[in-house]
Amino acid sequence: MLFIGITGGVGAGKSEILSYLRKNYNGEVLLADQVAHDLMEPGTECYQKIRECFREEQIFGPEGSIDRAAMAKIIFSSEEKREALNAIVHPQVKAFVLQTVQKAREEKILDFVVLEAALLIEEQYDKICDELWYIYTSEENRTKRLMASRGYTQEKIRNIFASQLSEQAYRQSCLAVIDNNKTPKEAYSQIDRLLQAKGIYPVGKFVTGAEE
Repeated sequence: MLFIGITGGVGAGKSEILSYLRKNYNGEVLLADQVAHDLMEPGTECYQKIRECFREEQIFGPEGSIDRAAMAKIIFSSEEKREALNAIVHPQVKAFVLQTVQKAREEKILDFVVLEAALLIEEQYDKICDELWYIYTSEENRTKRLMASRGYTQEKIRNIFASQLSEQAYRQSCLAVIDNNKTPKEAYSQIDRLLQAKGIYPVGKFVTGAEE
């Protein structure tokens, strides 16, 4: 069983790639953000540590749940708070991911587990993944997508791009590069070729995303 890490800049189209893998292959797709969200629910170890660390902050609702919007404002305005939160959440996410992968390897049912994470490289997932894939889309195309789909301003997009790794850094760290600048079908074809080279094929009669 293969453990694949997928990364790329915001607006690169990772969601479409993950959806294709989820629909057409015998694999499990993990989203680091969703795992983190679940681990921060009341009653978890992660939640208790956040309560202790952020007890002076107004980030907890009437029932004790974390107000995500309030938390976002704090961590984006304070590097110290952001690092404190990351120090709590990221190790818990990694532990959950490793448990999931270990279970999948023991059960020998899935062909692969895919993990998508914005900080895949920064959090050194390259040390535990079998390989990393970089979803590449030019900054021009990413800007167009973000303005159209999320209504972001060019200034906001520039700030986001500046906070992420460079294209060169992504390419240096990843084994495979999937060019997602053209049609989804062309990107899916690249995925099929990568997996078929490892003896992994779509479930059912699917070829590059289209049923025969």
